[in-house]
Amino acid sequence: MKKITKYTRVFVSGNFYLLHPGHIRFLNFASELGDELIIGVDPSIPSDEFPCAEERIEALESLGIASSVVSLDDGLEATIKQFKPMVVVKGKEYAGRFNVEEAIVAQWGGKVVFSSGESTYFEEHLIANSKRKRGSSIVRVDDYLKRHKCDMDRLESFVDRFSELKVLIIGDTIIDEYVECDVLGMSREDPTIVVSPRKSRKFLGGAGIVAAHASALGATVRFTSLIGDDDAGVFASSQLADFQVSPDLVVDESRPTTLKVRYRADGRTMFRVSHLRQHEASPKLQAQLIEIAASRISNSDLVVFSDFNYGCLPTPVSSKLVAVAKRAGAFVAADSQSSSQVGDISRFYGADLVTPTEYEARLALRDQLSGLSIIAPSLLQHLDASRALVTLGKSGLLAIEVDQEALGGYRSDSLPALNQVPVDVAGAGDSVLVVSAMALKLGANLYEAAFLGSLAAAIQTSRVGNIPIRRIELLASLQTYLRERELA
Repeated sequence: MKKITKYTRVFVSGNFYLLHPGHIRFLNFASELGDELIIGVDPSIPSDEFPCAEERIEALESLGIASSVVSLDDGLEATIKQFKPMVVVKGKEYAGRFNVEEAIVAQWGGKVVFSSGESTYFEEHLIANSKRKRGSSIVRVDDYLKRHKCDMDRLESFVDRFSELKVLIIGDTIIDEYVECDVLGMSREDPTIVVSPRKSRKFLGGAGIVAAHASALGATVRFTSLIGDDDAGVFASSQLADFQVSPDLVVDESRPTTLKVRYRADGRTMFRVSHLRQHEASPKLQAQLIEIAASRISNSDLVVFSDFNYGCLPTPVSSKLVAVAKRAGAFVAADSQSSSQVGDISRFYGADLVTPTEYEARLALRDQLSGLSIIAPSLLQHLDASRALVTLGKSGLLAIEVDQEALGGYRSDSLPALNQVPVDVAGAGDSVLVVSAMALKLGANLYEAAFLGSLAAAIQTSRVGNIPIRRIELLASLQTYLRERELA
């Protein structure tokens, strides 16, 4: 949808007690009418069983749709006069009624627009019929927490102390673009679905979003990577600056900055187009990457390798830098993704933590037949690694570590995916990697770190696109979990 010519600032308001698909369609409609969307949240609540204004604001901010979300502490009229939007958007059920906003915005030439489209969701019905406790979709894992004596105050203390860490992220820079489409139907000429692009948004991805997560969680972060000499590389540099990440970006003129475009309709990705080159960096560029990263390692508490196998971390680079990091006493965490590409987590031999998928673990061992109970310890032995979080998609993850006092020399436990209704699974593994590694460096045990990483992944998968997880979000989720645990 094209922007209406003179609208620059758009305003919507509501209670937003329980976000549902009708809200998302409504907010997307409003955002398409201008360059800046302001959401006003009514701070009042009917009872203590409803989420407070701060929680609702955090939920709306996490969607990444609005420029600003504010509480209507001074009332609706005062807030509208403060922001002076050129358009106020209301639901179509308000058309034909008296709307106090019309007279206000008319003072500066604005108007009220009523949203289009049907919504079969009614907030009061959803709230009345909901079986969940206050405001959370997180799966309960109280038995897991009890088994490992995970104390919530202790978990909060790790998140609070993320700001103590100096973190170096090394890996591939990727830009993720999401193109939201309307489905027009099936072509009569051939069996092809026809769509109309409606809205496009770009996000920093790959190892870049791992760095952005670490920064948003409070750490001091440096990032070493390759980019192309192109607009996507400029976008990456700009995003890193916005996320307060200090970058060392080496330009490789032989490749574009990796750009992955996802075409989505009705909340689902239909297909993806990847603009990339997968050849290894030249020996000259490899030497440059090693020199830059090695100079940063001496001042880093934690070194995270986020490898997407697009040429930034070939074996000569990864092996050299892991060795440098280990000699410097830094904690080393690594992930090597093999999705549409082929990688090998084995190149990070000696890491303190690895976070492969089950498929990636089997790929490293060349074993597609053995059970996971054999695969996981074999992987640690193969890598000479201390710990692993083997991610299992919708089934969650398996945490395993070397423990000479345990039967067989290894100790392990599984943790289900905490968000069973994900909106977008992209970036879940990145969240697990960086949050669990930061917690481990600060002294968390593997099972505490796995829970925090899983909680971060639950936050990440609750929204479309890679958006840095803020420390306040992770703390709020922990506090909500604790409150529900006490009520259970």
